[in-house]
Amino acid sequence: MERLIEITTVPIEIQMKINNARLEYKRSNVDLEVSRDKGGLKIHSKPIRVKLDTFEARNSVTPTAMRSIEQAAQKGTQKVYDTMATYARRGNLLLEAKIGEQLISQFAMESQQVNTDFAMQFLPSAAPNISWEGAELNIRYEMDKLNFDWRMSEGQFEFTPGDIEISVTQQPDVIVKYIGSPIYVPPSSDPNYEPVDVKA
Repeated sequence: MERLIEITTVPIEIQMKINNARLEYKRSNVDLEVSRDKGGLKIHSKPIRVKLDTFEARNSVTPTAMRSIEQAAQKGTQKVYDTMATYARRGNLLLEAKIGEQLISQFAMESQQVNTDFAMQFLPSAAPNISWEGAELNIRYEMDKLNFDWRMSEGQFEFTPGDIEISVTQQPDVIVKYIGSPIYVPPSSDPNYEPVDVKA
């Protein structure tokens, strides 16, 4: 008897993809900025300075109004002292005088005497006050300066964990196929029908 059914099984197909774990290091970025400070040459000079004060020298020749008043006051005070000394001396002489002495005429002659004492004086009598400040010379030289500014960011580690991907590319199946000839009902309708002899 021939085989009427063909059974075929289709197995399942599984695709597996494995991604290994990895550790990645990202480099840091480094920026360099260069700036320049210019130097230069600086020269500072200060000439000599002479200070000449002629106030006292001018006052000795032509005194100011204030100085004239001061000198006149000093001369007046001195004149008073001299006059008081003269009167005191004359009073003492009169107290000790003897009868017959001619003191009054002596006093009159003394008052008529002219002072002939004189002294040679150079004008101006005061010297000018002279002071001075020395000269100065300052030289300053600075070289150019280079400034380096490093800007560096920190590196980073990035960890990627492992991964397993499972995908089913083909589902399991059972295929049943009828491979026999058609079955006719009634059997006599089969074009290749051959009656079967049935003997009693």
